[in-house]
Amino acid sequence: MSTTERPRILVVGGGYVGLYAARRILKKMRYGEATVTVVDPRSYMTYQPFLPEAAAGSISPRHVVVPLRRVLPKAEVLTGRVTTIDQDRKVATVAPLVGEAYELPFDYLVIAMGAVSRTFPIPGLAEQGIGMKGIEESIGLRNHVLEQLDKADSTTDEDVRRKALTFVFVGGGFAGAETIGEVEDMARDAAKYYTNVKREDMRFILVDAADKILPEVGPKLGAYGKEHLESRGVEIYLSTSMDSCVDGHVVLKNGLEVDSSTIVWTAGVKPNPALARFGLPLGPRGHVDTSEKLQVQGTDYIWAAGDNAQVPDMVGRRAGNPNAWCPPNAQHALRQAKVLGDNVISGMRGFPQKEYSHANKGAVAGLGLHKGVAMIVMGKVKIKLKGRLAWYMHRGYHGMAMPTWNRKIRVFADWTLAVFLKREVVSLGAMETPREEFYEAAKPTPAPAAAKPEGEKAKAS
Repeated sequence: MSTTERPRILVVGGGYVGLYAARRILKKMRYGEATVTVVDPRSYMTYQPFLPEAAAGSISPRHVVVPLRRVLPKAEVLTGRVTTIDQDRKVATVAPLVGEAYELPFDYLVIAMGAVSRTFPIPGLAEQGIGMKGIEESIGLRNHVLEQLDKADSTTDEDVRRKALTFVFVGGGFAGAETIGEVEDMARDAAKYYTNVKREDMRFILVDAADKILPEVGPKLGAYGKEHLESRGVEIYLSTSMDSCVDGHVVLKNGLEVDSSTIVWTAGVKPNPALARFGLPLGPRGHVDTSEKLQVQGTDYIWAAGDNAQVPDMVGRRAGNPNAWCPPNAQHALRQAKVLGDNVISGMRGFPQKEYSHANKGAVAGLGLHKGVAMIVMGKVKIKLKGRLAWYMHRGYHGMAMPTWNRKIRVFADWTLAVFLKREVVSLGAMETPREEFYEAAKPTPAPAAAKPEGEKAKAS
């Protein structure tokens, strides 16, 4: 960490908003005008809309993440967590990955901590569940699913086999529907290489407490998505929830009980709970309360945007809805980050700030290779697409939204190679415990029991 007499702009979080806001500030800032410091527990930003494709092996996991230090060479990037913020002294406490926590003074503050998985106190969920918020979970899910196929192909125990080939997904929004679509696609392809496993032996279950899936694309496309997944053998249970999953025994509210080794939890997100320790004004669901200029209510030096912020939707409010808020998606995060960056510069220089206003451009979702749904909004016209064309829209939109040309090119290269080469279906489950084999080879061998003298042998007999 460097010390400086220049004003410090502290960006808490290196996700989509944190990365883009920091880039915007650095681009607009005059030389030596301020120091930009980004603090995040990870040294990279994850493009979350591509996690399902990474789980299915359609994109290399390394291409879904953007290294912060490479993209922000003029910023100070600290790998750690901001644990508390003292607004009176304008000091943040940073806990690095290793070593003692320390205080970091700042002049301007950007809150971009994003969201975490929203969970409930369901017995067994913490021990059995797999989330889909980070690249680590995406890689882990891929390895885990392929490992279950390995187990099922090799065992003679029918109960073990049935449990290994049952996959339960909780949550029918974008994350859940896209993930089950991609993973089912991968498992279907992988089954071709197994002697004793066929797609008909697998059971995919999607559960949601709502009465529909994919609400983001509207009821008609959501209904199409449901019918499409069901046509591929996915069981979908709506208006129900999971009561427990202790030791992989899944009990649903509707009475269904199954044993599953794979329980994927994508039932929504909530703002990072660390926000409660920062002394900021929070909305009813824990989001930072901001004005239409992305400035935290009651302050003139703190801004917030993205999944951890409660941002007024000015388009909806002008249309007569006083309670319209911006939904937490990449479309808003990207645009909010740019306005936020501009407003930080304006606030630092004492100029008027801009309000954030963006009309919804629609939504796209991929449900596996060559399958998807898309709703494109052009003025007052809504164009609804499904199937292969919607899938092209999904890939085109998110491919271009991926930060940096380096990553854009790598992602499009992965997709191009996939046209000519078959999907990789290798499980690298040993990545979870990479030292295990070495430990087994290197651990001390127990000393053999000492042989008894001849006289003692005779006595024993």
